Amino acid sequence: MSAIPRNQWYVAAYGTEIGRDLFARTICGEPILFWRTESGTVTANSDRCVHRRFPLSQAPSRLVGDQVVCGYHGFTYGPDGKCVAVPGQARVPRTARLTPYPVVEQDSFVWVWIGDPALADPARIPRAPYLDSADYTTVCGLEPLRARFSLLVDNLLDLSHETYLHGGYIGTPEVADTPISTEVDDDAGIVYVSRHMDDAECPPFYAKSTGLAGRISRWQDIEYTPPCLYKLHSRIAPVGSVPNPDGTDPDAFHVEVVYAITPETEHSTHDFWAVARDFALDDHEVSEFLAENNRTVVLQDVEALNVLEQVVQTEPPGYQELSINIDTGGLAARRMLARMAGQTPRNAPAERTR
Repeated sequence: MSAIPRNQWYVAAYGTEIGRDLFARTICGEPILFWRTESGTVTANSDRCVHRRFPLSQAPSRLVGDQVVCGYHGFTYGPDGKCVAVPGQARVPRTARLTPYPVVEQDSFVWVWIGDPALADPARIPRAPYLDSADYTTVCGLEPLRARFSLLVDNLLDLSHETYLHGGYIGTPEVADTPISTEVDDDAGIVYVSRHMDDAECPPFYAKSTGLAGRISRWQDIEYTPPCLYKLHSRIAPVGSVPNPDGTDPDAFHVEVVYAITPETEHSTHDFWAVARDFALDDHEVSEFLAENNRTVVLQDVEALNVLEQVVQTEPPGYQELSINIDTGGLAARRMLARMAGQTPRNAPAERTR
């Protein structure tokens, strides 16, 4: 049985990736073709011609107006996936149509629905409005991960690894030393993990972007909506600073780190990442620094998780792993993902905290 939840919205691309050229990406094992119509709307259909399965994203297939022409035999399809012309005959077979996918463009992402289209409710798409807000400046990227998506979920819900894997960039001793609090909202389908460091070393990632030095107050508030969207609300401020009772927070710098965790296959993942900030909005040097450094951090995760995927694939049946207090958020996410996929969580009987 697949570990990938179906009947879910997944991020397929950044909106900037899709234009008037044919664009393909495999999502949850399904090859999908995207293009933007002349009116600017993104459309999504299966990336296989119904005739001889030639990928429509492959040259010499081409876009003519709002129709895609297969480069193998000339079958032609409209934005809704229906075939409108075939070679050598006037009659188009009734079953000649691509599989259409519900698609929504929101918060700089293009979301695609994998599963029963009758269940595709755009209201279920989790929001990250700051990614497309004039009040924030955002840098972003996408890295291929040769590992199952659940390993990235585990990684992001336990940020204690920053101390060891990302030292010199974003990790400091306090991240691993500070206890977390975890809250699970089963009704809303969200896992919250918080770590508030009131007196911590300022890592280079924030020292060079905010100008703060020495000791800082550093808050990490995670909000994970399975299966796809992870948000880390980061607050960086002078020691002793707290938000005002009305919610305003003029002494702090706020960084919103977003990951869209999209399975490509059972053992590979599209690792979308974005960093939005509410300070130095027009400072290109800060943008370049954050983009370069966050990509470095992401690639450190990718390297570690690629190794871990190989370990998991070759471990003997029944292997038991140990979990501790810092894993409560990740374990909750595993349970949610398992329910979504109709499975029992991996190692469920042995999972325990100490």
